[in-house]
Parts: sequence; structure tokens; C-alpha cells
Amino acid sequence: MLIGIPRERLAGETRVAVTPETAKKLKAQGHTLRLESGAGAVASAPDEAYRGVGVEITDQAGALACELVLKVRAPQADELAGFRPGATLVGMLNPFDGDGLQRLAGAGVTGFALEAAPRTTRAQSMDVLSSQANIAGYKAVMIAANSYQRFFPMLMTAAGTVKAARMVILGVGVAGLQAIATAKRLGAVIEASDVRPSVKEQVESLGAKFIDVPCETQEEKDAAEGVGGYARPMPQSWLERQKAEVAKRVAQADVVITTALIPGRPAPVLVTEDMVKAMKPGAVIVDLAAAQGGNCPLTEAGKTVVKHGVQIVGETNLPALVAADASALYARNVLDFLKLIVTGEGQLNIDMNDDIVAACLMTQNGAVRRP
Repeated sequence: MLIGIPRERLAGETRVAVTPETAKKLKAQGHTLRLESGAGAVASAPDEAYRGVGVEITDQAGALACELVLKVRAPQADELAGFRPGATLVGMLNPFDGDGLQRLAGAGVTGFALEAAPRTTRAQSMDVLSSQANIAGYKAVMIAANSYQRFFPMLMTAAGTVKAARMVILGVGVAGLQAIATAKRLGAVIEASDVRPSVKEQVESLGAKFIDVPCETQEEKDAAEGVGGYARPMPQSWLERQKAEVAKRVAQADVVITTALIPGRPAPVLVTEDMVKAMKPGAVIVDLAAAQGGNCPLTEAGKTVVKHGVQIVGETNLPALVAADASALYARNVLDFLKLIVTGEGQLNIDMNDDIVAACLMTQNGAVRRP
């Protein structure tokens, strides 16, 4: 099969969908690969590294005009014009972007959105949301440490003792857990909160304290269980109690990292403006939900701002700031997914009886398969 890997055109996107490591494996399977020149440069993968494993270096047109195109993000409108009719596209296509999916369908592209893979044991090796969230959680702590004008660990020096930084992490999914682990390595004192009581054990196993808000009704308990590995919107009664408990911790915090996202919906507000006003001068908030409206209403997507003496970081693509490792993990996710849709003879085979394939297929035969 002829596989194309174009350079990502979205502003700030530094990742690449195929690394020299995964390119070598695809070549061993008998595929022909065409990489747009410079596609992996920022991810520490120069053209020479790809040439060394037998990849053809071409221009954008050459990379797009292939049977199978592998990307990180959905193609821009001008890129779509370069796809051949009936081409197959694999990438993070945003299943909730109806307009974008309509454009893909209109171009006759068979599109697979890897973010739509079910959160099951079998799909773990191709779970792009987890692999990239893991990196985002790590990088959020590093950004916080760089922005915070004090040490993270407690230090006893000849000039006196420096207290450890107090950190609050809101949302304990993959990103939140990695943030806890990274902050712990740096010596911070950490508290964490999540709507799912089941994560308490994981939080404590990493050395953080869980901010526990007990559920008082069956409705609250049912919502707290989540669905498909994601949190669900909690009843207002529970949210009010959590808000009061979290507000106390946020007021004492030096650093707050928010990670709460609900697929297809605006990010829930976890840190209000009043909470920000109550924070210490020089405190830092890193809002991982900035691209979906932010967990703080003062967050500005793509910017770092200072509001009420608090620095609020609204970086929208943290994995792209760790391009080499983010690309390496993403490329392995892609490689594992291709095993489900490409036969050993190099032919496309879309098996709708496979739950992962069926979940990821977004467009086919000129139509959007999912609303």
C-alpha cells in the first residue's frame, strides 16, 4: 500500500504521525512510504533518518496523493484538495467537529478518528487520548515549575528553610495522574480532586491527598461512576459541595492544574474568578482544558495572562511541546490501529464487526457515518 505522511499545517502542531521507528516496521510489511520533506524535523526526526529506513522524501502533493494518509490532526481545507478520490485517512479528526467531517465526506475520503476508539483493554495500545494526555500532564507540571517563582521542594539551606510548594490538581484522569507523579518527583505537596470516588486509591498511591466529597444521593453515586472511562456531569447538589471544598484548597495553593474535560461539551468550570481572587500573589494555574473553553473562566486559549496577581497558562496543545516523545507514542498508536484495517497483503479491509474499527470510522462513501 502507498502511504503518505504530510507535514502538519495547523499552527503550533509539531508532531508527526510516523517516526523512523514505525516507518521501518511499515516498510518491513511491504508498504511504500512517502514523507513530505521536513514533516518530522521539529520532532527530532530529520529527513535523513527516514531515508535510512527506505522512506521516499517528497513534497506536500506527493504525500497527500496516496492510498492511505496518516496525520496527527484533521486536514485543512487546502490539504483536502490534494487527496485522491477514495483515499483513506487516519488521524485525530475530532469526532465532534461536524463541519470538518462533512468536508472529509465531501472529498470522498474514508476517515478514521483515533480519539473515538473505545476505552477498553483491547484498544489500549491505540488509545491516542491516553498517550497524549500522559504527556500533557507531565508538561503541565514543568510549565508550572517554570512559571512559579519559588522552589517546588522543601529546602533547608544556610540562609533558612524554604517551604514546599502546595499544588492542587483538579481532574484525575491520565493527565492528572501523570501531573501528580511528576509534581511528587519535584517535591511538591499535592492534593487532588475528581468527580469519581474510585480514583482516590490511585491518587493516594502516588503520594497525594484526595479531596473527598462524599455522594449523598443515588443520583450522585450513579453519575460519579462515569461511563466508558470518562467522567459524567455531576448533579448540582454535589457540585456545590465540591466547589466549597475545592475553594478552600485553591486559596491555599501555590499551583493549580486543571484537567477536566467532557467529550463534545464545553469544559466544566472548576476555578471561578472569586477563587482566583482568593489565591496567593504569584500563584500559577495551568488550564489543560483551555481549548474547550477552560476550567477557569479567566483562561485565554493559547495565551498566558495574569489576572488578580495569578498567572494563568492557557496552552492548547501541550503534547506538541514535547514533540519527539509525543510523536513516538502517537506513531505507535497509529501502527497498532493499522493492523486492524490493513491486511497482510496490503489491502484495506474495514471490518465493521470489529468494535474499534466501527467506533473510529467517521466518513465513508461520501457520507458521515456518525452524527
